[in-house]
Amino acid sequence: MDVAQFHQAGSLFASIFVIATTTMRTMIPLRVFGIITNIILIVTSVISHTYPTLVLHAILLPLNAYRLHQMLQLVREVKKSVNGDLSMDWLKPFMTERQCESGEVLFYKNEKAEHLYYIVSGRYRLVESGIEIPTGILVGELGMLSPANERTQTLECIEAGMVLSCSYRKVEELYVQNPEFGFYFLRLASARLFQNIERLEQRLAEQGASPPPPARAAS
Repeated sequence: MDVAQFHQAGSLFASIFVIATTTMRTMIPLRVFGIITNIILIVTSVISHTYPTLVLHAILLPLNAYRLHQMLQLVREVKKSVNGDLSMDWLKPFMTERQCESGEVLFYKNEKAEHLYYIVSGRYRLVESGIEIPTGILVGELGMLSPANERTQTLECIEAGMVLSCSYRKVEELYVQNPEFGFYFLRLASARLFQNIERLEQRLAEQGASPPPPARAAS
């Protein structure tokens, strides 16, 4: 096979992979196929001395590899959180800082929910239940899961500190890129919901009140 034939064969295989990527809905296989396409075109360009194509895909290859690593790392961290201490550190790279003053209300009950928050420092309290949120805890994710996207409680800062915020749209983007992430996020949010219920029941028990009976699950 001469250089021209090899170039044609390489371009054909690369075209097949490019077409295949148009059928993919999730980011991980899309990145994998992108990496394979980059490698094929780099090899083809070296043999056929097509240097502009070589430079282009030499740049795209590490970019695709880095994005793939990011997504795989994200899924691993979420899995570890679900099976471990429910840490939300994996979400930090996608969040922005927000300074909070004492007495400031981050959100009110029944208002439209658009962000979730990670408590970095300070003290915060859910007003209706009286539950204080410690540092290292995610709060506000239930508004994303509620049918009307409304807050279920009011969150007030009672001692100045800092939180990290992340929009629901960013979480949805991560879910679209990788449904496996979405599955583990829902498991994580469910686990936190049960934790909140348990803390509320303990608080009611300490106050001498009996917790309400659990709702009967639909069969």
